[in-house]
Amino acid sequence: MNKIKKKGQEEMVGFALIIIIVAVSLLIFLSFYLRKPSEENLIESYEVKSFIQSALQYTIEYESEYISIRKLIKKCGNYDEGCEELQSELENMMEKAWTVKDGGVIKGYNLEIVLKDKEILKIEKGDKTPNYKSSYQELDNIEIRIKIYY
Repeated sequence: MNKIKKKGQEEMVGFALIIIIVAVSLLIFLSFYLRKPSEENLIESYEVKSFIQSALQYTIEYESEYISIRKLIKKCGNYDEGCEELQSELENMMEKAWTVKDGGVIKGYNLEIVLKDKEILKIEKGDKTPNYKSSYQELDNIEIRIKIYY
């Protein structure tokens, strides 16, 4: 009879060990799953680059003709013409595309347009954080830099 009792005890101990191993494995898996940032809160680099590309193609009415933002940037940089319209239009585009609000995904943004060492335009809003996605575009001698902070 002692052999039957010992065999039953060994099986109970083995079963308890299996339960403990499974529970620890589930806890480890759960901790990794909860730490993983959700994909909906991330900004992808291609989104920032695509924003610049589409913004450059956008057309507005300027001096009773339609002109692309790309051409308006060149006018502003080379001839100091249309800078106010450019500033206004890009501020609207940035606000609509990258909404900054408390508790939101986007914490801030920074858009700079520079001709050699001369700053043509700078638009900033929100807070700068260590986490950001950026993109860069060059038009002749004009550089367009954008950073989206999250």
